[in-house]
Amino acid sequence: MLTQAAAPLWYPVNTVFPEAEEGLAFRVANAIMWSPRGSLGDSAGRYGGAVKRVARNFRTLLRPRKTHLLASIAVLCFALPLLSQDPSNSDPQEPAPKATAHLTDVKRDTPSVKIEPGKMIKTEVDLALVNVTVTDPYNRLVTGLEPDNFRVFEDNVEQEVVSFSSEDVPISIGVIFDFSGSMANKVDKAREAALQFFKTANPQDEFFLVSFNERAELTSAFTNSVEDLQSRMMLTAPKGRTALLDAIYLGLSQMRGAHNAKRALLILSDGGDNHSRYNENDIKRLVKEADTQLYAVGIYDPLGYRNRTPEELNGPSLLSEITELTGGRVFAVEHLNDLPDIASKIGMELRNQYVLGYRPSNHVHDARWRKIKVKLRAPKGLPPLSVYAKTGYYAPAH
Repeated sequence: MLTQAAAPLWYPVNTVFPEAEEGLAFRVANAIMWSPRGSLGDSAGRYGGAVKRVARNFRTLLRPRKTHLLASIAVLCFALPLLSQDPSNSDPQEPAPKATAHLTDVKRDTPSVKIEPGKMIKTEVDLALVNVTVTDPYNRLVTGLEPDNFRVFEDNVEQEVVSFSSEDVPISIGVIFDFSGSMANKVDKAREAALQFFKTANPQDEFFLVSFNERAELTSAFTNSVEDLQSRMMLTAPKGRTALLDAIYLGLSQMRGAHNAKRALLILSDGGDNHSRYNENDIKRLVKEADTQLYAVGIYDPLGYRNRTPEELNGPSLLSEITELTGGRVFAVEHLNDLPDIASKIGMELRNQYVLGYRPSNHVHDARWRKIKVKLRAPKGLPPLSVYAKTGYYAPAH
């Protein structure tokens, strides 16, 4: 299973090898054993001079040849206690180097460092991951493509795809639910659509719920219980104005606590915003920085029935621009009865994406925006295909 991070994923670095500590122990041991000063060899050298002087004194007193053996024994008896002494005590003017003080601390049988299961291991490689959705002219998902069918460009420079996956992986998903007054006649079908979306989930998925009207609030933190989310949605009644941008901001902030590498927000709204503190540019900047795909179900009123505020008139285009930055998209609903099927389709799309990984040829960490373009080499015999992928990412600053 591949793993993401901010913009695509950049992976920082600190690999630990158990052999490194043992190698260090050998180097320290060798440095101490071959130390030119303060070592056992140096001590023996100094005391060797004393032994020789004692030996000469014995040879002066005991000249007969037979006494040489006795002299040698006396020399050994006199020298061995000196050799066993601490060299630092024999010469107070020249303290022993610090290395000798730790000689006994060096152990060559130091146990290896174990890597705990589930512990993150960082590698010294920058890998950019891009989620890609491919559809046919009838908006149906196209699966079964191979790595050679894809080309990835960063700032118009083609990149080498080094990893490829199409497996279904656990996802962290935030549902952004519009409970403003304009949703009063649509909220029941919108709840049904959310429940249908939850049915496409895997057991390892996690969800949170942000509900909003004139203010956004976290209704449920991350949970695996779809029943809990359902009950919380049923307790909220539509009223008030619409703070859509604030809700998206809250959702992206909550996503920082996600446990899965793959992340997505599903927005259920009629698209109009008229009460947010954050503006459109704030949210677009945040969306570019977040490694999260955004999908939206746009439950729009017919144009003639929409309120004439500029924010609500621009609601559909706002959702389209924000979702397309992340490789997601908007599904406009013309009939309320289509809501559950559309939500289910979004869930299936998240389960059937390709993940392309490449090492950017531009290694500069300058925190600049880099454009991404994914192109297809479609197999022969297929009709024209559409590709959805994030439009870029911010390079790391360091």
